[in-house]
Amino acid sequence: MSYTGPEFDPPQQRRPRRGPLTVALAALVPGALLGWLVYEEVGGGSGAEVRTASPAPASSASPLSSAPGSASTAASPDASPHTSAGDDGKVSGTPSDRPGGTGPLKGKVVVIDPGHNPGNFRHTAEINRQVDIGTNHKECDTTGTSTNDGYTEARFSMDVAHRLRTLLERQGATVKLTRDGDSPAWGPCVDERARIGNTARADAAVSIHADGSAPGNRGFHVILPGSVHAGAADTRPIVGPSHDLGVRIAGTFLRETGEPPSNYLGEGTGLVTRTDLGGLNLSTVPKVFIECGNMRDSKDAALLTSGAWRQKAAQGISEGIVSFLRRS
Repeated sequence: MSYTGPEFDPPQQRRPRRGPLTVALAALVPGALLGWLVYEEVGGGSGAEVRTASPAPASSASPLSSAPGSASTAASPDASPHTSAGDDGKVSGTPSDRPGGTGPLKGKVVVIDPGHNPGNFRHTAEINRQVDIGTNHKECDTTGTSTNDGYTEARFSMDVAHRLRTLLERQGATVKLTRDGDSPAWGPCVDERARIGNTARADAAVSIHADGSAPGNRGFHVILPGSVHAGAADTRPIVGPSHDLGVRIAGTFLRETGEPPSNYLGEGTGLVTRTDLGGLNLSTVPKVFIECGNMRDSKDAALLTSGAWRQKAAQGISEGIVSFLRRS
C-alpha cells in the first residue's frame, strides 16, 4: 500500500522463526475460523442474528469473528481473468455518488475509497506534498504497488470499488466514491479522502488496497484505527464502531474469497491496528482499510488479477458492510 515510486520501498521483512508450538497454533487459526464460518453458514448459528465482537483496546489484536452477510446478489465477473471493463476506472455514465434505491439499506450512506490513483506516477510533486494527519505530516498520497507483471494496485482497487458499489446499491445504499474514472488526475490526498467520508456523514467507509510485501508473505488484513487525539485527529468516537466494522468485513471476506488471514501481520487474526494513516486518523465516521492480498506474492497475485476472484472480494466486503449497517 505505502509505496512511493516505480521502484517501490523495500519489502517488509518476515517475522523471526517461532517455536514449534506457536507455528502449530498459527497454522490452525485460518482453518478453525473457516470451519466456524461454514458452521454458521449451514445453520449452526441463529441465522438472522449477527455475532458482534466487543471493541478491543487498540494495542490488542482481536480474533476474527464472522457474521453471515445479508447481500445475496452479485454482478457478473469479467470474461477475462486478468482484465475487466472497469479495470482502469474508465467507466462511462458512473458518477461518484448516486442516490440509493429501495432495499434494506435505504437511507444508509457508504463511502468507498479506492486506494491510490493511476495518475500518481505522473504527478510526483503533487502527491509528495506534506499534509497534516494529526499525529504528524505525511505525503499527500503514494503511487501504490503492483504485481510483477505490472497490474497496479490503483487499477485493482478501482475495479473492486465498482463491483462493491453495484452490490451495495442493490441493497438500497447511497454510495459515494472518493475517486472514480479519470477524475481526479491524481490523489485525492489522504486528508481529502477522509473529508469526503466525513462530509457525506457516511454510516460506513472502507478504503480498498492490496499490499506489496515480500514473496511468501500472503493473505489479507483489515486495518483498524487506533485511538488518536492530536491536532485535527480524534478517532476516539469511531474506534469501537470501526473495530466492529472491521471484524465483520474480515469474517465475510475470509468466507467469500477463501483468502487466508495475513501470515506476516496481525498474528493470524487478519486484523491490524494503526495510528499512522491519515485516512483513518482524520475520519469522523466508522472506517477501515482492507489489504486484500499481497501483489508481490505469486499465489496472491494470481487471485488479485482474476476478475472472478475480485467479484468474490467485493462480495465479501459488501456482506461485512451490510452486516454492520443492519446490526441491532
